[in-house]
Formats: sequence, structure tokens, C-alpha cells
Amino acid sequence: MARTTDGDGRSAAGPEEREPDRAHGEEAEERQPGRAHGEGAREQPAPASEELSRLRRERRISVLRHAERVLARPGFLGTLRERLALLDGVHDLYDLDEAADMYGTGVVEALEEKVAGLLGTEAAAFFPTGTMAQQVALRCWAGRTGSRTVALHPLAHPEVHERKAFTEVSGLRPVHITREPRLPTADEVRDFEEPFGALMLELPLRDAGFVLPSFEELAEVVEAARERDAVVHFDGARLWETTVHFGRPLSGIADLADSVYVSFYKSLDAYGGAALAGPRALVEEAKAWRHRYGGMAFQQFPTALSALAGLERQLPRLPEYVRHARVVAAALREGFAAAGLPWARVHPTEPHTHDFRLWLPYDVDVLTEASFRQGEETGTLLFANPWKSGGPDLAFTEVSVRADGLAWTADDVNAAVREFVARLPEAGDPGGGRPNG
Repeated sequence: MARTTDGDGRSAAGPEEREPDRAHGEEAEERQPGRAHGEGAREQPAPASEELSRLRRERRISVLRHAERVLARPGFLGTLRERLALLDGVHDLYDLDEAADMYGTGVVEALEEKVAGLLGTEAAAFFPTGTMAQQVALRCWAGRTGSRTVALHPLAHPEVHERKAFTEVSGLRPVHITREPRLPTADEVRDFEEPFGALMLELPLRDAGFVLPSFEELAEVVEAARERDAVVHFDGARLWETTVHFGRPLSGIADLADSVYVSFYKSLDAYGGAALAGPRALVEEAKAWRHRYGGMAFQQFPTALSALAGLERQLPRLPEYVRHARVVAAALREGFAAAGLPWARVHPTEPHTHDFRLWLPYDVDVLTEASFRQGEETGTLLFANPWKSGGPDLAFTEVSVRADGLAWTADDVNAAVREFVARLPEAGDPGGGRPNG
């Protein structure tokens, strides 16, 4: 660790891994209808939009499960039997004859030591969710710095997906250094008009398109925060995926920050869970707050074992996924250009991780229906994630490349693009009507 001292442009959340800790279900626009609460409450009829979202979600999962070819097949959408199979072979990773964990002992401690070693930190603490881990981290830093003000991007996870938990639960005050769809620059950090005790950087910034600065730019931003006597916390939910872009090992990246949070299910396909890593004194205090926040679960061995499995099986493959995502992104650009589509954009042009965005000049309903039909009619599902509106007759989706996508060549992607475009309306009619869910 570097220290061991005690744009508006918001877009709807979208995509591939509909994280449970994002305050919604699989997707914001595809959540299940709610129920009324209280004694004798009856289920209320869902609004038409919620019913459409429910139907789309069910159809999406069905198409994904039956598709023969996909770029990524998220494990969290599997059946219970399939998810339990994740623990097959974990006896090679941890002695299953050891006593089960109780309130963070045993296999949970082993996982914490593993994470600290990978990130090069003094210690790490397991948390049931990243929402809790980051609140606790920044609450602890607030006590050390004497400031409850946290500088972060308005598109960062706590600002978009946690129902104002920073303010409502932890009494922290968020401020925004920039509203551009990227991480702040060093000059923006230096020149920001308000004091702040901590700078939180989401790496990558998911809701801006999974974007990252260069490593040199990141180091300059960190130094600018230090010049203001602020600590730096990395929201590294997907930090595992950044080594190719940064050209550094995980420990070399984490060393820039005072504390780091990582997720076990976004990149590693575990059942859930997160870790906060940093100086030992901070981590010990964080464990006390973990207890106060209700995160001291009695037994967590299934999640801990699945996290160890993810670190062993998925982590080494992430660089390969990132490199192939760049092949897929280039093929998408070429494919849509060859198909004569009037405008299409991949963002970032060269993906920073194995996730990126694709923008097309069509209505969300049209693109959603075309995606479903391609999967149902051809067995190839090119776009498995939801489409989101980016403006009138403009929409985007998040594209993820994982193990299944490694088998796709550039020619395969081009062929799939042609099949997809064949299911879109003629040029000049981007709206193409409003097909049923």
C-alpha cells in the first residue's frame, strides 16, 4: 500500500452481471413486481412496464439457457444444481475435513489471507456485500481524517445503485469532482473547490462503459489527492480485470491506494461476497464495524469456498478474456460497417476490460426483439444483456466476453452481426414499431 497510516450523462444500470447488491434484481428494468407489506397485505397488480420487464427477463433467461453459442454465459443465471457444481473439486483448494467456519474463522480466514497476498496488503476482511465493505472502509477513514466528505464520481456504484446508503446509513457526504463519463484527472482533483477526506475511484467505472485511465494517469490522480491530505480508496469490484490495461500485477495496482475493495462474484463467478484490503489496523477496525452493520454471519463456508474456486479457476483466465474482448469489439465494428448500418459505436474503441458497450441507432424494443429472435431462431445469442435507452432511437447494451466467447473468431462475430441486422427494420425506420416483449 502507498500509505499505512492510521458528466450529468447518467445512464440506467444495465447488463451482464445483474448484481444483487445493486439494490435491484437482475436488471433495473427487468425486476420482479413488488408486493405490498403489512398484515393481511395482498399482492398488488404490477404496472404494465413492470409486467413487460418481468416477461422480458423470463424470455431473456430462457433464450440464454437454450442458446448454443453465446459470448458469455453468466453463472449466476444457472440452476441451483449448476451453481452447486461450482464447489466440485474444492477439496483441492481447502481441507474439507477442517471444522466449519464460525463468525469468520477457518475457511473465511484462509480466503482473507489469500486476498491480502494477491493484493499485496497487510490484511483483508471478508464482507457479505460490497455495499457494506465500502461504507465501512470510508467510515473508518472518516474517523482517521476527521472528514466525512468523500469525493467520487456521480456514476460510481454508491451514487447510482445503493439508495443513498452513504448518507442515510453511514453519515458520509459525497461530492463530485467531475461529471464527465471518465475518472477525474489530477488537475481536477487538485483544483476541486471543497475539501474532502477520501477520494474513491471505481476501477473500472462501469456505468461510463467500464472505462479506466492509464496507469500513469491513475498514479497522478492518487498523488494529487495525497497533496490534499486525502486518502484514496479503490472501488475495485472488477479490479481483477484491469491488469492487462494497466500492464501491472494486482499488487502493483493496489499499492497505489490506501484501501481496496474487491468483489468475488462480478468477475470470479462466486456465490457472492467481497473483501476489504488495506493496513492491518484499518482492517481490524473494519471487522468491528462489520459486526455492527450485521455482516458477522454465523457460517459462510459455501460463499468462501466458491470465492477460493473463483480465484483459482477464473482469475488466471481474465487476461485472456480481456484480450479476446478486443478481437470481438473490432469484429463488431467491422461487421456493422459492412452491414451498412448508418451508425454504430463500440465504447471504449479498444475495451479496457472484458466488458464494453455497443451503441446502435434503434429503439430499445426493436433491438431487444431482434436479440431474442436471433437466439431463438439461430441458436446464436450475440447480445445477451438488456438494451438501454440512450436517447430517442438510440440504445446501448453491455457486451461481455468470457469462456464461451473464446471460441468465437472475428468471422464468427461478423456472421452473427449479419444475422442480427437481418432482424432489424430497414434503414430510415429505426423505431420499427413497438414489438411485444
